Amino acid sequence: MAVGSGDLGTLHPVKGVRIGIGSAGIKKPGRKDTVVFELAEGSRVAGTFTTNAFCAAPVTLAKRHLAQGQPRYLLVNTGNANAGTGDIGMQDAESSCAALASLTGVAPQAVLPFSTGVIGEKLPVEKLTAAMPQALADLDANHWEAAASGIMTTDTRPKACSRQIVLDGRTITITGISKGAGMIKPNMATMLGYVATDAAIAPALLQTLVSDATEASFNRITVDGDTSTNDACVLVATGQAGLEDIDSAEHPHFPALAEAIREVFIHLAQAIVRDGEGATKFVSVVVDGAGTTEEALKVGYAVAESPLVKTALFASDPNWGRILAAIGRAGVSGLDVSQIDVHLGDVLIAERGGRAASYTEAAGAAVMKQEEIAITINLRRGDVRETIWTTDFSYDYVKINAEYRS
Repeated sequence: MAVGSGDLGTLHPVKGVRIGIGSAGIKKPGRKDTVVFELAEGSRVAGTFTTNAFCAAPVTLAKRHLAQGQPRYLLVNTGNANAGTGDIGMQDAESSCAALASLTGVAPQAVLPFSTGVIGEKLPVEKLTAAMPQALADLDANHWEAAASGIMTTDTRPKACSRQIVLDGRTITITGISKGAGMIKPNMATMLGYVATDAAIAPALLQTLVSDATEASFNRITVDGDTSTNDACVLVATGQAGLEDIDSAEHPHFPALAEAIREVFIHLAQAIVRDGEGATKFVSVVVDGAGTTEEALKVGYAVAESPLVKTALFASDPNWGRILAAIGRAGVSGLDVSQIDVHLGDVLIAERGGRAASYTEAAGAAVMKQEEIAITINLRRGDVRETIWTTDFSYDYVKINAEYRS
């Protein structure tokens, strides 16, 4: 079950990126669960990673390899997170990188590993290694959609996005994929995300771009408030479009490129929410009139992650008292509830801290029946505005997670 059409549109190949998919059968026999990205020599890579203290071995190793130089290959497996696996988990991550490096003639440090799936189980390295030749034989510039399917776990559909802009008469492509449906409150990126462009971007600026785009997108979503052990998102710049390096925010090409990258990141982040486990509603929680970004996010997440609000959304029940209660417990110092207005869609439900005189249950119920809903909260404390994207909680969310390992 997911919200919206899920149409991926045209996925443009990115010059300098080839992708291959193989079957290791890590969780299910025959499952296409191994993805390899080959990056052209000279490509630059930057990333953001989970803040979870129980961070997975591949995350730790990917960060270490990225600090040692620019990678040539990204190795992704699903079905096993290689998290909570101690020293043996790091050895397995290192062995995986060494195996791919041996097959491709690069140093192990030129491989970034990524894993997603069940936490606490040993990675079956022999299965993953056996699938690598198949993935390498499959390398193709047009395999973005296949890769989007290959990195799925509890996702019900692939997630991908592509944009093109023209700079100095040359077409610049930005294409990306993401995966995630549960254990979603990234606090850095998404479960897994890979975005590439054929623009040439200086390394320091590339890190700024991925950090800023992440903050505006993957750091504004939540399905269940759980931050994964394996979150990772990378931005690749191959430099194959033939334009000079974009080396600073003052470069004339920077604004258009940064906006296009940001659009791709937001689309991929919203796609995760639309495919949230058991989701029947796509919900935007907009906090307006906040004094700071911090207090806007406190209020936004308090509402977006409230089980009572989320179950009311699933039931299409305009129980607006649950929204007020969530706002009140958000922990905003000195919050004057007598100043707060709340809209459900275009219906004013609470005004100056109480039920709006114009509100009717029928009007609220009509909005709640919609598949896409906006909850807008005006705190009247300043001019900061933030949006959190979330889902409802359905019976299927419990079912999916109760049966995850079966």
